[in-house]
Amino acid sequence: MSIVTIRNVEFFNNPARFLDPYHFRVTFECIAPLKDDLEWKLIYVSSPGNEELDQELDDCLVGPVPVGVNSFEFEGLAPDPAKIPTEDVLGVAALILTGSYRDQEFVRVGYYQNTEYDNEDMKATPPEKIQFDRLVRDISTKLRVTRFQIKWDVVPQSQGYAAAGAAASAAVPSANDLDGANDLDGDDANRST
Repeated sequence: MSIVTIRNVEFFNNPARFLDPYHFRVTFECIAPLKDDLEWKLIYVSSPGNEELDQELDDCLVGPVPVGVNSFEFEGLAPDPAKIPTEDVLGVAALILTGSYRDQEFVRVGYYQNTEYDNEDMKATPPEKIQFDRLVRDISTKLRVTRFQIKWDVVPQSQGYAAAGAAASAAVPSANDLDGANDLDGDDANRST
C-alpha cells in the first residue's frame, strides 16, 4: 500500500512558449505522518534512446507532510536548448514528474510534450537553424502513471483512517479515459496505465 497517493497535477501554463518555465500544482494525499521529506523531480527527455541527454529541470523537497490532502506549487526551468540534439527539438518529447521518499522512487507521472513553431509558415517549412524563441510546447493531458512498491517506514495512524483512504481511492484510469480526471493514482502498487 502506498502512503502517498497523487490526486492531481495541474499545469498553469499549458500550452506555453518552449523557453518558459513549467509551472504546476501537485495535489496528493498522505495517510500517515512521514518522518522525512518527499522529493519531487521534473525531468525532460528529448531522446528516449539516450538517457545521458535527460535534463533534470528542477527538484524540490516537500515536508513535513501532515496526514490528509496536501498540495504544492512547482516551477521548473525550461530545458537547456544546447543539450537537445537538433533532430529531437521538434515533435514529441517526454516530461516526467517523479516522487521519492528516502531515495526510493514511489511514483512516476509521464507526459508527452509536443514542440512546434508558433506559425503555419514555419511549421510547413522549418528554418535550418532552430529558432527557440519561436517554439511553443503543448503538454498532452493523456498521461502515464507508474507506481513502485517502497519501504515507507511508517504505518497508517489508525485502521479507520486507512480504510477511509482506501475507500476514497479509485483505480487509475487508462490514458484513453483521462478527460479531466482528478484522481491520478490508485492503491495498486506496481501497476501502470
